[in-house]
Amino acid sequence: MSRGKYLAKNIGLLTISQFGTKLLSFFLVPIYTRVLSTTEYGTYDLFHTSILLLVPFLTSNISDATLRFPLDNPNHSDVFKISLRKVVRGIFIALILLLVNRLVLPYNTVTEYDIFIFGSYVSSSLSVVLINYSRGIEGIKEVAIGGIISSAVLLSLNIVFLIPLHLGLYGYFLANIIGSLAQSFYLFISLKMWKSLKNYSEYDRNLEKDMVVYSRPLMANNVAWWVNSSSDRYIVTWLCGYAVNGVYAVGYKIPSILNVFQTIFNQAWTLSAVKDFDKNDSNGFFTNMYNLYNGSMILICSILIICTRIIAKILYAREFYEAWIFVPVLLISVLFGALSGYIGGVFAAVKDSKIFAQTTILSAIVNTILNLILVYYCGALGAAIATLVAYWLTWLIRMIKVKKYINLRLNMKRDWLAYIILIIQTIVMLTIKSNDIMLYVIQSFLLILLILLFRKQAVIFMDKFKQYIRKGVKHEKRL
Repeated sequence: MSRGKYLAKNIGLLTISQFGTKLLSFFLVPIYTRVLSTTEYGTYDLFHTSILLLVPFLTSNISDATLRFPLDNPNHSDVFKISLRKVVRGIFIALILLLVNRLVLPYNTVTEYDIFIFGSYVSSSLSVVLINYSRGIEGIKEVAIGGIISSAVLLSLNIVFLIPLHLGLYGYFLANIIGSLAQSFYLFISLKMWKSLKNYSEYDRNLEKDMVVYSRPLMANNVAWWVNSSSDRYIVTWLCGYAVNGVYAVGYKIPSILNVFQTIFNQAWTLSAVKDFDKNDSNGFFTNMYNLYNGSMILICSILIICTRIIAKILYAREFYEAWIFVPVLLISVLFGALSGYIGGVFAAVKDSKIFAQTTILSAIVNTILNLILVYYCGALGAAIATLVAYWLTWLIRMIKVKKYINLRLNMKRDWLAYIILIIQTIVMLTIKSNDIMLYVIQSFLLILLILLFRKQAVIFMDKFKQYIRKGVKHEKRL
């Protein structure tokens, strides 16, 4: 299978998978913003954010090695055993921490929801390892089907728990826990993972050391990513309160559309980068994919900025509507996070996990300092700006570092101009408060400029899309 077809196949399958967990959460926003209060949503968001930190921290971030090592290691069973042992250890530690909170140092908000927090931790830690292992052994089809199952369960339970049963925040927790466990259960059964657990205590100790050595710097990287993407919620809550954090958290829902595209691509790209790495990029595959990816993300970002207020009107109920002001800034931060992830695929291919940590930790420090300053003076909008600067810095440093491993021939002058246009779009959206015709005339003009800058990538994208449609039509006729 050619490089392009292998990448396209994985993107297609992962699109199905990600639709379940990512896009579905976007479409459920109108329910959440009507049923939950800003304080309830802010509380859940803070707990969910904390779990995102605890999972890599308590499992030694083994999930990254769970994905990487099966790609070129025949001992798949040992990789799974080692990973699962780390997950079980993390679950035990999480249980102890919650018991200590309940019995010794009770923090009332945590005590009230500790059973749900524990359930969320268990489902999250199992899910990330089982999904990454499935991807590592190229069970992409099973990951996609698991995503559909998770979607169906999540959608059904959210509707039942939140509307007729009126379970509120408890129901929201339960629906997310069960939806995640449903996918994990399917993967475990469909890929016959139980066979890998025979002689559970017997495994390659040297492989374990290699996996830990690979994962350890990435743990620092993931914690730093968490600081970049999530620590702002704590500072917003501290300086502005749970309700404001609830509104700010909802502001992330529109950028989640762009985040879906980058998550799908980056998951598929890591597999292709490892499989097809070429230091000289002699046939231009890495360069062309970066240009196509960068151009596509910029154009989608621009369109979403233009539609921000319209989408917010549809999605955000009551006091949640004011979350739209955070959206344009967060969209651009997702763009730079996506490009950083692309470059990260090269580092994964050469197993240089230290660069991940070095680049992300530096940007996390900058993000924390800016958050403390900007949130104090600008409120939650300052947190969005700090996040944007941190992601931009990560991308910039990785672009410089990646030259050590691969020769990417990029048009950086064009790219910088495009990023400036996105910033101008954001400023225009935030300064022209009314939804008059002039706002959309200016925004449309800026979008046209971006299309002209990336016309080559736009043509390639449309050609690929037409080919995909034609193949689909031919397939239907055969049926």
